[in-house]
Amino acid sequence: MDTDDQLVLAFQQGSHEAFRELFERYRDPVYGFFRRRLSNPARAEELTQECFLALVQNASRYEPRASFRSYLYGIAMNMVFAERRKAGRETSEAEPPERQAENGLEAALWIRRALEHLERDEREILMLREYEQLSYAEIAGMLRLPVNTVRSRLFRARMALKEQLLPVRRND
Repeated sequence: MDTDDQLVLAFQQGSHEAFRELFERYRDPVYGFFRRRLSNPARAEELTQECFLALVQNASRYEPRASFRSYLYGIAMNMVFAERRKAGRETSEAEPPERQAENGLEAALWIRRALEHLERDEREILMLREYEQLSYAEIAGMLRLPVNTVRSRLFRARMALKEQLLPVRRND
């Protein structure tokens, strides 16, 4: 199995199979990235396609200074910011889930609502770390922040999330 960097290099040299492999590896994670930030599943799918189109159009610009994964999520993050500007919103949307009786789905609802109450910067860092599994260094590079700033914002986000969720836990 080739590494992401090997696949990008092969793609830059014209290998369609290398792009296909990258697309297969990252299609679902990138869709999930958009889906967690947008209320419209169809728009999340469109942005996923646009993200890979941007990758194709800018493949020659990629330099392996950071991981390919953080480069791809950087493209996706810029697209989310553009989407929010275009829609005239500064905060992320959250889909109001249907009424659900299962405990696991109710817990997901509580977490989603708690995330909505975090500061935008802290929420993004938390989501990049926990959902996208990016390292502190990858997040710092993507957001152009010092690593220690990422660490402190992540800590604050986790503490604020805990405060939001404690009343829920006490009621169980």
